[in-house]
Amino acid sequence: MKLVIIDYGAGNIKSIQFAFKRLGVEAKLSNNPEDIKAADKVIFPGVGEASSAMQKLKESGLDQLIPQLEQPVLGICLGMQLLCNTTEEGNTKGLGIFNVDVKRFTNDVKVPQMGWNTVTQLQSKLFKNINENDFMYLVHSYYAESCKETIATTNYGLDYASALQKDNFYGVQFHPEKSSMAGEQLLKNFLEL
Repeated sequence: MKLVIIDYGAGNIKSIQFAFKRLGVEAKLSNNPEDIKAADKVIFPGVGEASSAMQKLKESGLDQLIPQLEQPVLGICLGMQLLCNTTEEGNTKGLGIFNVDVKRFTNDVKVPQMGWNTVTQLQSKLFKNINENDFMYLVHSYYAESCKETIATTNYGLDYASALQKDNFYGVQFHPEKSSMAGEQLLKNFLEL
């Protein structure tokens, strides 16, 4: 299997690579459009600030390539948020794959949300053999609102979409590579899609 992690300078990609290595799959880091198009599966990671990450995508032309991908694509954390219409972080226009906006948590809760929280209302093959209320690891100040593309929900002051799916695009707000057995199962499920 050819698995490519999009390398655009906005991700803790080593931990994702190690997580797949534990599953017996070598993930290639690349920002080469030909590598990405030829992959069986694509990981779109992201850690950092939305507007600068989006700028990096534009500079490399990946903002045009990613929406055209036809194989399964998994956006992680900021990667998922950039697949949405817009984010309040840096007032940034996203790739518009998920028809939802990303908002900042209010000051009613501690920001960022950092640590373990549960996933509920699981509705996808991505969550096969993962239980309602299993814990995943999250670090974020912004969230995607619940919408028709929501396939998992988390509560942190309010219910929000902790996972999204539209066609071949999947997104998770949590870090499966840091989420113990449940996270490893999700990555395994993604490989089996």
